[in-house]
Formats: sequence, structure tokens, C-alpha cells
Amino acid sequence: MAVLSRPVTGRLVVRTMPIPDPGDLLAQLPQPDAVAWVHRGAGLVGWGEAARVTLPAGEDRFTAGEKWHRSLFDAADIDDQVRVRGTGPVAFGTFTFDASSEGSVLIVPRTLLGRDGRGLAWVTTVTEGGQPIPEDWPFGERVVPGRAPARVRWHDGSLPAPQWEQAVAQAVAAIKAGSLRKVVLAQDQFATAADPIDARVLLQRLAARYPECYTYACDGMIGATPELLIQQSGREVSALVLAGTAPRGGDPAEDEALGSGLLASAKDTEEHAYAVTSMRDTLGPLCDALDVEARPSLLKLPNLQHLGTRVRGTLAADGASRSALALAAAVHPTAAVCGTPTGIAFELIRELEHMDRERYAGPVGWVDADGNGEWGIALRCAQLSGRTARLFAGCGIVAGSDPAAELAEAQVKFRAMRGALEG
Repeated sequence: MAVLSRPVTGRLVVRTMPIPDPGDLLAQLPQPDAVAWVHRGAGLVGWGEAARVTLPAGEDRFTAGEKWHRSLFDAADIDDQVRVRGTGPVAFGTFTFDASSEGSVLIVPRTLLGRDGRGLAWVTTVTEGGQPIPEDWPFGERVVPGRAPARVRWHDGSLPAPQWEQAVAQAVAAIKAGSLRKVVLAQDQFATAADPIDARVLLQRLAARYPECYTYACDGMIGATPELLIQQSGREVSALVLAGTAPRGGDPAEDEALGSGLLASAKDTEEHAYAVTSMRDTLGPLCDALDVEARPSLLKLPNLQHLGTRVRGTLAADGASRSALALAAAVHPTAAVCGTPTGIAFELIRELEHMDRERYAGPVGWVDADGNGEWGIALRCAQLSGRTARLFAGCGIVAGSDPAAELAEAQVKFRAMRGALEG
């Protein structure tokens, strides 16, 4: 049963209207406790809470969230003058990686700004029945710029580097000895700042440095993920599967050589193929048509390059009412963040990581009243709590993995959030 953190006492009244392009969405946030989903300047940001639900641990946490958001939105009084994806009421969510972990949350913000990058922008306000809309809506709160984190100190996480390398070696041995083909191992780090960390500063830094990624925030979970778990618009769905990583080069020639090496790497292409297969196997039965690129291409980010495969499909006619949240539940966890076979990989993760991933590598994103939405995988991220940030990074381990090389890859992945915290 869902546990309401903020009970709704009346029917939600939702109004969406077009507005002039506000420009940088993240610059409009009036308070640190925000929700956000921004890609190349387009997306959604919001603040305040009209409704919130904390979902108990269990395999049915997605189903409980789906039931909550549908019942809430079906009963709402909605005046939507824009009628595109992301207008009307929107629920932002962040879900735990492991069903046994507590902490999955859905939040409906009181004020939401949207921008599609083609000149269309809108604002949505959500109140409870009988509550007046403020006269200065929607921009009554003056935006005071956030203060950058100061005097950041770093601490080891659950497994210091030497112990994590040992865990990787154990995983390689398990793969060579049994039916496990791939497992993803993660590690964490902690940062402590002099004052409470303002998420807005980190979001703006991440969006500026990683525009190809999806910069997100929900309930203190923030990051910039390169991996799109699922995107839905009506019956059309898409995903971007990533697995296999190499550093960027110091000059164009070195960068091209590293990229070519990644495309030719037996270890990395094997790791990537498992992730693509898991997406095809879970999404395919839900679609009338599914198009999976025949071979991966390179996704180049400022600090890393990945093997990426794009997937596009059309939902089956009898499943047209399925929402983006339900699809995220169907495909989670992919082999890109867990391994294959899934059950065996899960058990090894629990044995070797010595930590609770919480929301790391779980779905994060949004869903609107029509079921459309976008969900990514919570990667390159941190969970904020006052002055503390808990960072996560992980690597796919296969039979050909080298512990020292995997540790080096994880350290590079940490740099996105470390750089956001340190400036």
C-alpha cells in the first residue's frame, strides 16, 4: 500500500497556459528543493509540492505508483490550453534500483515550467479545490541565485578502491566459473560541504557541461544521465541503450583512435550486446513494431565516450493505454545497470557491493496525465541531504574485465558530480 507523505485533501485544480520563452529553465527555479528534467535546454522544471507519495519497498512499487498517479490525475480538474507532452499535471519520480530498498517517490509540483526548444513554452499551476491562485502567479517568488558549495571534503564510501578491485576480481571469477555473463558493480563516495548544498548550482553546472545528457532532480536525487531508459509519446516509444566506455582523447587523433578502439573492442561490444538484448527482450513483446539499430555508434561526452544503440517502437494496439511509468517498470533493470542473467547478477551485486544502491541506477523521470513521459536511468548522480552528497558510479563486468581498468573507469564517471560540487 502506498504511504502518503503529503495527503491531498481536495481535488486537484490544474491550469496550463502558454507563456513567452523563459530561456534557461534552471535559472527560473526560486528554491533549492526542485524537480527537473532538462535536455539541450528543453524540458520541465518545477517547485513546491501539490501531492507526494512515498512508495513502500516491493516488486509492486511501480504498480502502486501508477495506480496513485492515475487516480489523482483522473479526478483532477484540468484546464490545459497547450496540450502537448508535459502539460497538465505531471508527476516526477525516482525509484529504487532494488525492490527490497525503501525510498521510491512520486511528486506533483505546484508550479511547473516547460519548454520544448522550438519556441513553445508553458506554465502549469496545481492547487487543491477551493484554494485561490495567487495574484502574482506564476512568478511571484523572486529567484535568488544559489550559493556554490564551499570547503567540500571527500570521504570513502562503502568499499575503498582496493576492496572494490577485489570485488571486481571476484565477479570476473564468478563469470568464468558459471552461467553469469555480465554483472554491473557500483561504488559510492561521500562529500561534505560547509553549508547545505543548493541543488540549483549543481544542476546548472551539469546542464552546461553535459548538454547531451538528461539533467534531472527529484527529492534530492540529482545528476546528468546519458542513458534514456524509455520515452513515450502516444504509442511511439524510444530508448537509448548505453554500455561500453572509453575515455576521450587529448587531441582529435587520439580521440578518434580511442573511439575506434571502443567500437572494435570484444570486451566492450560483448558488454553492450547484453544490454541491447535485454531491452529488445522486454520491450519487444509490448510493441507491434520494434526497430533496433544493427550496430552501436559512439556517444561522445566531454569526459567519456560510450557505445550506444537507439531503439524505436510502436506500442501494441491493445497496450496503447500503457504509461511511460509502466514501461519503465517493464524494462527495469536492464543489463546495462544490473547484468545478465538478471537474477544471478542481482544476487552477486548484493553479495559484493556491500551497500544499498538506493535510487542509483533506478528509473528517474516524469509522466503526465496522458501517460506520456520520459524516464532515464539515475547515473552520474548524487543523493543530497543537507551538507552531504552521496555519489555513485558503476561499471559493467564481463569475463575480459580488468579490475584496475574498471576502477579507473569508475573514477572518470565520478568526475561529473565531483566537478559539479567543486566547480
